[in-house]
Amino acid sequence: MRAVILAAGMGSRLHGVAGDNPKCLMRLGGRTLLDRQLASLNACGVQEVTVVAGFQAARVAEACGSRASVVENPRFAETNSLYSLWLARPLFASGVLVMNGDVLFHPRLLCDLLQDRHEDALLVEYRPRGPEAISDEEMKVKVRGGCVADIRKSLAWQRTDGENVGIAKFGPTGAMVLAQCLDQIVARGGVRDWAPRAFKQFARTRPLHVVGTRGLPWIEIDFPGDYDRAVGHVLRLVETSETPPRTPADAPLAVVAADRAEWRPETGHV
Repeated sequence: MRAVILAAGMGSRLHGVAGDNPKCLMRLGGRTLLDRQLASLNACGVQEVTVVAGFQAARVAEACGSRASVVENPRFAETNSLYSLWLARPLFASGVLVMNGDVLFHPRLLCDLLQDRHEDALLVEYRPRGPEAISDEEMKVKVRGGCVADIRKSLAWQRTDGENVGIAKFGPTGAMVLAQCLDQIVARGGVRDWAPRAFKQFARTRPLHVVGTRGLPWIEIDFPGDYDRAVGHVLRLVETSETPPRTPADAPLAVVAADRAEWRPETGHV
């Protein structure tokens, strides 16, 4: 399986926190985010890695060295992550692990996903339901039968079961289906869409299973406040060698197994 890291963006919403660097080259605890992701992939046995770069692609390629190949998105300023992933579709033959290049995560999360028995799966952090539980910015996920039923930022909180972490895997067959979904969306002009739009279309024809984070730390870094939380809190948790045990407490509100099919907000019970 090849990993594809989507790292073409400028990170303009960080308002200079990353200096003049691409987001993936921002430094956390003396190491770049890209370096941390590449190290996690290596630790989990993923040797074939491609980074889709755009803004300052040459610097990203230099940072990768021999650890990863680089595909350049020359249209990074006018496209989004779906288009970057589409550019990498010729590399999907052996299966693909798709990663957002702006996520700091505990390495165990990656191993959990790769070791899951399902070939096609998405990492999701389950959240309690409520209007304050998740903001408009997050990529929300609706789960039914242990699989993705919907994924989009505009999903209503009443239908939201969790947040997309930004890491998904597709086996060889699933990767070909994903490539077809990407082709169809790009052909319709959806070059400014987020990659999860293709995941949503994929889930309509083939099960995309969900793997929960079970409390392991991660953070997507989009804004200065995210960066502050990453370096001030999440990084320490990510770097610890201790892994939380698999216990019922790792399934918030004990509604994961039921997929909240009969969730009643007024009682808080399934």
